[in-house]
Amino acid sequence: MLLGVGMSIIIGLTGENCAGKGTVADYLVKKGFYYYSLSDVIREELASEGREITREALIAKGNSLRKNFGADVLAKRIVERLRPDRNYVIDSIRNPAEARAILATGKATLVYITAPQETRFERMKARRREGDPRSFEAFKVIDQLEISSKDEFGQQLAEVFALATKKIVNDAGFRELYDAIDSMLSEISSEFKKDRPNWDEYFMSIAQVVASRSNCIKRHVAAVIVKDKRIISTGYNGTPRGIRNCSEGGCPRCNSFAETGTKLDECICSHGEENAIVQASYHGISIKGATIYTTFSPCLICTKMIINSGIKEVVYNSDYPLGEASLKLLKEAGITVRQVKLEK
Repeated sequence: MLLGVGMSIIIGLTGENCAGKGTVADYLVKKGFYYYSLSDVIREELASEGREITREALIAKGNSLRKNFGADVLAKRIVERLRPDRNYVIDSIRNPAEARAILATGKATLVYITAPQETRFERMKARRREGDPRSFEAFKVIDQLEISSKDEFGQQLAEVFALATKKIVNDAGFRELYDAIDSMLSEISSEFKKDRPNWDEYFMSIAQVVASRSNCIKRHVAAVIVKDKRIISTGYNGTPRGIRNCSEGGCPRCNSFAETGTKLDECICSHGEENAIVQASYHGISIKGATIYTTFSPCLICTKMIINSGIKEVVYNSDYPLGEASLKLLKEAGITVRQVKLEK
């Protein structure tokens, strides 16, 4: 069919094995998108030949179709089925010619879905599909073959990824993934413009408001601890309870305008993360398994408190000047760390 002016949105999906393309497609379907996979064309061919549909058979047949009818044959056959009054999500784009054929409609956005290799292998093990590699080493070998194949009619994922204009890193939970999809859609079309903030934006914006209560004269920082989408504690930086406020001369280090990273042993201000954790303890509230939203990435002292408190996730807005070691320590402790930049 000819794609006319009325054609709506086409989202093309590409990514490594077990990166979460299927989950993204399912979410888009719930939002009214019609689903196609380039693999559908291959499955139809195998079914017509009476052959068993396995991963190996799909790859071999796909390569054969591309060699005999052109590297873009799968995409062209799917494009012929599209109607101008619907939104579509098209999965399993694995060859650059396929990507170009879909992008040539002038209505498509190619989205690269990815996740760390270790994460993807754990997802593969969890699905327990027959024929999947059993060891991480075998998984890495297959991964590399699919990503960097030299066969122009085969799977050349690296070249496809390079054509993508949007990228979603699926390394956290469903909530974070869905928020990322919503943000991506709002960037593509005003039809999906967000009319309210997602959860990350919501809690981070609250943390920024909490920071306005800070009495520190050097930097206003705050943290909000959240569990089950409910705020259970907040904290902002400043002098301890009963001590003269920093803005009133209470902290000698801040009031001497010491350079960043110097005279830290003289600072009597408590940090926002520290106060949020201590306030929860003061009121007898467990923060085990919670998420902490903080306007700056935590310092090393706050990092140790976060780890020992049982907090499972740290979401920060801006980078703390001396925060590199802290972020490394959090990740080593198995705590999810994400940056969500939110303009004030």
